[in-house]
Amino acid sequence: MTDPIKPVVTRAGEEYKGTAQSGGALRVSGVSKDHTPASRIWFGKVSNEPGYRSLPHHHGEAETGGYVLSGIARIYYGTDFSDWTDMKEGDWVFVPPFMPHVEANMSTTEELVWLTTRTPDNIVVNLDEVDDSVLEGFRRK
Repeated sequence: MTDPIKPVVTRAGEEYKGTAQSGGALRVSGVSKDHTPASRIWFGKVSNEPGYRSLPHHHGEAETGGYVLSGIARIYYGTDFSDWTDMKEGDWVFVPPFMPHVEANMSTTEELVWLTTRTPDNIVVNLDEVDDSVLEGFRRK
């Protein structure tokens, strides 16, 4: 008799922490090929401490979906990261493949936490760093 197909649970505190990173955005996965049978999806949690941001980066061929659990987020994009979109708790975002961007926590007192999913995997291609002064409205603690 073969084993029946069953769900695979990643318990709180047991998330996979060896996933790709980009500066001040800490990613952990609950579902990925690294620790579950998943082969075409990466699903995790991203957090930015108050006043922190990611390095400029893109996600290669991956399509990315995000959902803000708590905090105030800003994604900088475009030429010299001069465009941006703001998000708050309950907002969803789609980031197209190969789009350079910076994910920022716009609060200097509250953590930013979001859920993120990518297909096929958590591809993170870090780009050259930019000075904070390029990112309109961003400030650290």
